[in-house]
Amino acid sequence: MGSVVFGYAALVLTVGCVQRKLIYHPPGLARGEQDAVVARARLQPWTNGAGMRIGWWRPAGGSRPGSVLVVHGNAGAAAERAYLLDPIQQATGLDVFVLEYPGFAGRPGKPSQATLTAAADEGLGILSSSRMPVYVVGESLGTGVAAYLAGHHPQNVRGVVLLTPFNSLTAAAGHHYPWLPVRWLLMDPYPSETWLASYPGPVGVVVGTSDRVVPAEFGQRLYEGYSGRKRLWTFEGEDHWEASHRPAEWWAEAFGFLREGVNPVLPVP
Repeated sequence: MGSVVFGYAALVLTVGCVQRKLIYHPPGLARGEQDAVVARARLQPWTNGAGMRIGWWRPAGGSRPGSVLVVHGNAGAAAERAYLLDPIQQATGLDVFVLEYPGFAGRPGKPSQATLTAAADEGLGILSSSRMPVYVVGESLGTGVAAYLAGHHPQNVRGVVLLTPFNSLTAAAGHHYPWLPVRWLLMDPYPSETWLASYPGPVGVVVGTSDRVVPAEFGQRLYEGYSGRKRLWTFEGEDHWEASHRPAEWWAEAFGFLREGVNPVLPVP
């Protein structure tokens, strides 16, 4: 019995030490590969006041006021999010920005809840300084970052769309690792439901019923726990990847919901 207890304790300690490597998966893009991705997606560097690149953006070239800030999932680079930026921009005619995370694709730092939310604070602060409306779109792990922004800066976020979200990363991780003391072990809990409780604006939630990465129940819990204006889109038979890939027509519907009572529904150009 003692050896079993010792072995379990050693396993818990090991997982605790490497947990951020299990959560965050920075891309293995070489500099030339990222340059090619950026060129294909027609992106421009998004820099802060010190001239450091904090992500990428693409101007809409129109006169519609406002911008969309995309916070992506736990794997891959910001520049690889054309499947989000393209239909969003087609549907809204707004400038689109995608935040790069510390430790990802050449951005200095190491990924953690603290560093990702600090980077998001900075990015939203830059966009909000124009006094134009900012909409936030979160994908997978990025839904936790989006919920943080909405809850901590409600005056600067016009509306939120959450693609395959969780009510907390603790709950989702506990589902995948029921044999671990996740609630005690997890350093980056991303308590999305708690953060969103401080946000009064509209929230759209997307879940796929065949999602095995973040099962639909966790997004539904987040939706049910939110007391503000909200809408849930459930896509039958879609997995984690499929549920995040929505066409421009759907994005026009989603932003129409976000803008209800503020401006007319945005048409697809």
